[in-house]
Amino acid sequence: MATILDSLIGSCVNKLQNIVTEEAILILRVKDDLKELQRTMRQIQCFVNDAEQRRTEESSVNNWLGDLKDAMYEADDIIDLARLEGSKLLSDHPTSSRNMVACIGFPFLSCIPNIGRRHEIGIMIRNFNTELEKISKHGERFLKIQSMQPKEEVSVVRKMTKLELVEPNLVGKETSRACTRLVELILAHTKNKAYKIGIVGTGGIGKTTLAQKIYNDNRIKGHFSKQAWLCVSQEYSSVSLLKELLRNIGIDYKQDETDRELTKKLAKAVKNKSIFLVLDDIWQHEVWTDLLRTPLDAAEVALILVTTRIDTVARVVGVEDVHRVELMSSDVGWELLWKSMNISEETEVENLHGIGLDIVRMCGGLPLAIKVIASVLATKGRTENEWNRIINKSVWSMTKLPAQLRGALYLSYEELPRHLKQCFLYCALYPEDSTMYRDDLIRYWVAEGFVQEQDEQLLEDTAEEYYFELMHRNLLQPDPLRADYSTCKMHDLLRQLAQHLSRDECYCGEPQLLESKSSSRLRRITIITDGDSVTLPCVDKDHIKARTLLFRCSNSPKVENTIFRRLPYIHVLDLTDLVIQNIPDCVGSLIHLRSLDLDGTDISYLPESIGCLINLQILNLSDCEALHSLPFGITRLCNLRRLGLSGTPINLVPKGIQKLLFINDLGGFPVGGGSDNSTRVQEGWNLEELGPLLQLRKLEMIKLERAAPFNTNSLLTDKKHLKEFNLSCTERTDEPYSEDDVINIEKVFDQLIPPRNLEDLGISEFFGRRFPSWLGVATYLSSLKYVTLIYCKSFVHLPPLGQLPNLKYIRMKGAPTVTKIGAEFVGCGVDNPGSTEVVAFPKLEILIIEDMPNWKE
Repeated sequence: MATILDSLIGSCVNKLQNIVTEEAILILRVKDDLKELQRTMRQIQCFVNDAEQRRTEESSVNNWLGDLKDAMYEADDIIDLARLEGSKLLSDHPTSSRNMVACIGFPFLSCIPNIGRRHEIGIMIRNFNTELEKISKHGERFLKIQSMQPKEEVSVVRKMTKLELVEPNLVGKETSRACTRLVELILAHTKNKAYKIGIVGTGGIGKTTLAQKIYNDNRIKGHFSKQAWLCVSQEYSSVSLLKELLRNIGIDYKQDETDRELTKKLAKAVKNKSIFLVLDDIWQHEVWTDLLRTPLDAAEVALILVTTRIDTVARVVGVEDVHRVELMSSDVGWELLWKSMNISEETEVENLHGIGLDIVRMCGGLPLAIKVIASVLATKGRTENEWNRIINKSVWSMTKLPAQLRGALYLSYEELPRHLKQCFLYCALYPEDSTMYRDDLIRYWVAEGFVQEQDEQLLEDTAEEYYFELMHRNLLQPDPLRADYSTCKMHDLLRQLAQHLSRDECYCGEPQLLESKSSSRLRRITIITDGDSVTLPCVDKDHIKARTLLFRCSNSPKVENTIFRRLPYIHVLDLTDLVIQNIPDCVGSLIHLRSLDLDGTDISYLPESIGCLINLQILNLSDCEALHSLPFGITRLCNLRRLGLSGTPINLVPKGIQKLLFINDLGGFPVGGGSDNSTRVQEGWNLEELGPLLQLRKLEMIKLERAAPFNTNSLLTDKKHLKEFNLSCTERTDEPYSEDDVINIEKVFDQLIPPRNLEDLGISEFFGRRFPSWLGVATYLSSLKYVTLIYCKSFVHLPPLGQLPNLKYIRMKGAPTVTKIGAEFVGCGVDNPGSTEVVAFPKLEILIIEDMPNWKE
């Protein structure tokens, strides 16, 4: 869509503005060429709004916009190339100023194939500018596209809290009554061998919402030994479904197990037990008749709740009670509308009642449509005139969209700011009903350049605000079981909308079908497969122009490492859990690469050429069991923002991590106990090396038992961005830690004082007998929301968490030395006299205490 094209043009203009004075550009002598390119882009930007308004009716205008977007992607790549080539020239001229550009001084000549010097880059930019001017003149002269001043947008992105987020499962009275009836029906059949209930209705009508209310109802909990939720969707994998079901009921499995092996494991897990299973969004009856019926027959009691759009599916599955979800009446829909907007004043509800009913009718009684239009209205004034402007918009009468996507659903997209539109459309890359992780989305959006810079705020914090804004607008649905909203899903109809609007650029499906799709304009691809290997399709040209390539596979398929040679334009490459054993040296030639995810792969080493990826921002290496060392080239990744090493047995690291000044997310940071200064590698990084890393936002330390006390208590207190902090020691099974070890670890933990703004704290395998002195100080950690204490086996007393004013979530597991939980836990009576009148845990929502065998009172 043109608004996203406008954002892409704006991004290129801003990049050009920022680089024209850099030494790397000055040495190329292309400053004037880049300024001319910037002028052309600004001129073209004025034509985009008019073209957007005409594209649905005029195919020639739509084609012009496609040509323009292709040109903008090429411009973005040329900017990368110019900066890189300039940096390479500077490395050849050490007398030049070396402070203007990051990464100067590294041996790029050995990293990047020599594609030319000043004159070649200059010619490339001038030729491109000529082509861009031709596109501009074609639009102006032949298509009569009118020049309009680009509309200034005021960002409406807000920082969200739980109190501000509308209850995600907010429903009308009919749904509440239906929930009560169906819960009572379930409780009446808890002794049956098998009983199936069906919820049937059209898409977006609230079937899943009703099923969630039933699933989470407190009256059901405790009646079944196993409880699980399974999203089935239109295209499903038997292996993936079985694995998901086993995971939900706490059963481990091997990644390469077959569906037959998984079926046997499921039957064994439920044998002589009771299970309550929700099968959400079934399209084919075979998921029950051919896949799940036989293993679940081993259960003593199996109560199955099915949601489906198709009556025939419910009948063949054999449901014994069908609840049909009907369209909302106008009055109930109006109640859902104003509650979704958090309107509490009776006078406002009354004043807007008439026009509110009109809007509900235009939504056709669909709860999803009502909720998303409520989010649009929430950004407008609460007046009849403002709401009439929404009613009178032309999108209600559009005929070019599929019928189920018209009206409220499309309007909810159309009213998004352009940077949020890009983020919304990116979600089209996820398979139907799949779980989306907040951290993944944030990293993808940053790597793709969707996130706008805001003052001194980190891009990741801004992207997190985008995430919560999409959630607030009901375009992403939070997982109700996650207290921190770290996962979400997208409703199938909204996903269809995103896929329809991005169909020219995005593909999500099997690799075989990709071969029949025109790849000239495909920029983002998700491969879904159950096969044992993945091969990228043959295309007309030598290379695929994709900027994002993701894999979502139920097995762990093998992928040839030639993939790195076929993706010269790639920005985001996610190879998680694929069978790939080595990374070729040619990875260093991927000059546009921003995000490389190798989590769960079989790699045993990384080539030194990884250090040539000066644009790389994200490097994920978690759960790589065969990887034991990192190359020195890691320290040359001067734009790196995230390094993920959690679950990877790294025992050799290069010195110099303190050079990575932009890094803000360090996962699995292996702590060392000092090393010979004459060597370039060491067993782990010293804690002092974290000192210069002032942008740290997330930090996970492991092997802290190797740390020695250091000279300062302010190592972390100046990390003002730090929100999430995890500390971990290594469990020792052969012999216990000595008394000196205990004293040492207590000192180290006392010195690791986090900043005041910390929100999430985790401590695991800590063997000290007392908690850190800074933990539980209400006046210091006043922002702390989440605390997890796992296998802290030597604690005698729990820390005084009760007075932390914003604490929402506590999980404690494996504290065998704790025999009682008393006043010290709530923060009363222990070094805190007179505090008994203070309310303990004022905002606590979730408390989990498990595996504490000696707890008696």
